[in-house]
Amino acid sequence: MTTATPDRAERTRRGPSWFAALRDALDRPLTSYYLLLGASAMLLTVGLIMVLSASSVYSFEQHDGDSYAIVKRQLMWVAIGIPCAWVASRLPYQAIRQISWLAITVAVVLLALTARFGVLVNGNRNWLAFGPIQIQPSEIAKLAIVLWAAHVYAQKERRLGSLHQVMVPVVPVLLGITLLVIVGRDLGTALVLFAILLALLWVVGAPARLFTLALSVIGVVAVWLATTSSERRERLTNFVDPFKDYHDAGWQPAHGLFALSSGGWFGEGIGASQQKWGDLPEAHTDFIFAVLGEELGLVGTLLVISLFLTLAYAAIRVATHTDDPFVRYMSFGIVAWLLGQMIVNVGMVLALLPVIGIPLPLISYGGSALLPTLVALGLLIGFARREPEAAQALAQRRRQRSAGLAAGSVGRRGL
Repeated sequence: MTTATPDRAERTRRGPSWFAALRDALDRPLTSYYLLLGASAMLLTVGLIMVLSASSVYSFEQHDGDSYAIVKRQLMWVAIGIPCAWVASRLPYQAIRQISWLAITVAVVLLALTARFGVLVNGNRNWLAFGPIQIQPSEIAKLAIVLWAAHVYAQKERRLGSLHQVMVPVVPVLLGITLLVIVGRDLGTALVLFAILLALLWVVGAPARLFTLALSVIGVVAVWLATTSSERRERLTNFVDPFKDYHDAGWQPAHGLFALSSGGWFGEGIGASQQKWGDLPEAHTDFIFAVLGEELGLVGTLLVISLFLTLAYAAIRVATHTDDPFVRYMSFGIVAWLLGQMIVNVGMVLALLPVIGIPLPLISYGGSALLPTLVALGLLIGFARREPEAAQALAQRRRQRSAGLAAGSVGRRGL
């Protein structure tokens, strides 16, 4: 009878070698940092490629034959957003928290101005014009809400056992902001704001009965708001079978399904989409996932979804490894925002949810959505860099690099 060696016994206990290697890789100090940085960069790259492809026909028709007009604007926002994300990743926690009240104040003012003076686009008054520039304040409000609520809850960390402390002032302020969004008839963004609120309440330990009540109220209000608009009512009643009203309310989801089904496993190739030639409305914004599926196939869609799940995993890892309540609440809030929005957008394209006008983060065209998203990811990357073990590993790497440069300089002088 042979006895297993200690090494073999340890390998048997830990499982297959690939699983052990994966677990070791995920346990490294800089895992969250590299996952956030890599997944964000890949999603941004895929987004630029898909905006270029999905918008080419629309740009040619609407911008005097310039097929690159839309993607050039997106590149401009990327050029602005990446430095903003870098600055956000380097800001100390205290500085981030100090701007939270300014952020929520600016968001409320912009939303109030939008409700009164906003520009009507596709039936929603959710755009605010400043000369030739139009912004969507509700996208800015998502980041402001997460930032401010995380700051308030971090201040109340020792008092969150009280329901009153959990509710006030976060819940009334967020409901007020959501009401301003609803006034602009933007039901999709309002639902995302509700999701952020519920996620934050769950993280701070609100009682379960509060969620039951909140979900019931949200469901009733959402259905009522949907029935106040004939367009929304048609979308609500036809989304399960878009082919029932193919030439009207079902046109967009039906062509989204056509795009996905024609993509197959590996897609038709970048630029080869047929649906973007006028059949699929909002091909470069809300329904860009359909074009992605048509051109990159099931493999491409699963890759994008996997990258979003990677972001969520890394952010939750940061939240569970930190002792700072602000970082914990901020990280969970950003996950609820980005992952929830991705799920709603993909659900719309797959005809699992009604079409409510929600863009796909980092992929869809739009500077108002892209800039706050990049700043939020910059904050997450900064949180990951400041984890004690990660900070120590980065400091050691800098010391080794400096030592290597110094040794090289001495060697050259010796020669």
